[in-house]
Amino acid sequence: MSTDSWLIFRGDNAPANRLKNLPPPPSWRSLRDTEIGNPVPPEDLDSDAAHWRPQRGKTFRLKSEVLKQAVNAALYLRRPLLLTGQPGTGKSSLIYAVAYELGMGPVLKWPITSRSTLKSGEYEYDALRRLNDIRQKEAGASDDGSANVDDIGNYLTLGPLGAAMYPSEWPRALLIDEIDKADLDLPNDLLNIFEDGYFVINELTRGGDRPVNVKVPGFKERQPVPPDGRVTAKQFPFVVLTSNNEREFPAPFLRRCIRAKMPEPTKDDLQEIVESHLGTQTNKDLANKLIERFDKEKDKLATDQLLNAVFLTIGSQRHNTVPGDEEREKIIQLLLQHLT
Repeated sequence: MSTDSWLIFRGDNAPANRLKNLPPPPSWRSLRDTEIGNPVPPEDLDSDAAHWRPQRGKTFRLKSEVLKQAVNAALYLRRPLLLTGQPGTGKSSLIYAVAYELGMGPVLKWPITSRSTLKSGEYEYDALRRLNDIRQKEAGASDDGSANVDDIGNYLTLGPLGAAMYPSEWPRALLIDEIDKADLDLPNDLLNIFEDGYFVINELTRGGDRPVNVKVPGFKERQPVPPDGRVTAKQFPFVVLTSNNEREFPAPFLRRCIRAKMPEPTKDDLQEIVESHLGTQTNKDLANKLIERFDKEKDKLATDQLLNAVFLTIGSQRHNTVPGDEEREKIIQLLLQHLT
């Protein structure tokens, strides 16, 4: 047996259907009322390709063995991966690489702000639009049947968290970006859902005996939800939470996550990142000088600033018109302004 045979995610940018080899979760991570077998790939992984940008996964370069092990631990244990590190080091790009390599399909993204709530991640009920449709119907202004106000599913849309928990035979990939910007309760509220494996749409608990079809990101048609409003996962999603270390998290939250730090790229890493995004440079000397300049101050800069500077001042496979030496320096100073 080879030493890397246990790795589901290998970080080699080579798509492979290895999720089917992922064993069932440990007994303490089994979903309530659900016996989980091995993940079953959907018939058409590209059904939502129009909304997916695989290029971000193709160009990501992962050199850290520790980080690779953390991803695989999160996959095996069905635990969220809490990824910390400086801004611009590629924390949010990691999940795109995992989704690309393992064929998870489009990444569900939930950018967190101070106003984010658990419900906003689970689902949205557009009560105002429904009320407006009711008024128009009563006024006789809507006779074309386009707005069925009696079907509450017309006004329910699952959010990124809700879509990740929607029952499927194949785990979805969910990015919860900048969790440190959330209010104090949200991290622990999230863990309750990841522990229990379900959430409830409150508007559907008031009665009814038939499933309600709601909008689910990743599906062209509305999908059924049980009449009691309980959405129960069949497979735990692969979840990455990113943090810029702007706050501390409570111990109950930390102990339920796999924690890892995104390393800062070396000069060799930067060279490979530049080439993976922009192709072989027509002027490698200038590119290397810019990389060395960036490397000296990388604790105050983000990698995408380097990519922007190379693209505009040196060129790439997409762009060959570059400024002269005097103007180039002005552009570099403009683009490489310190973040702090």
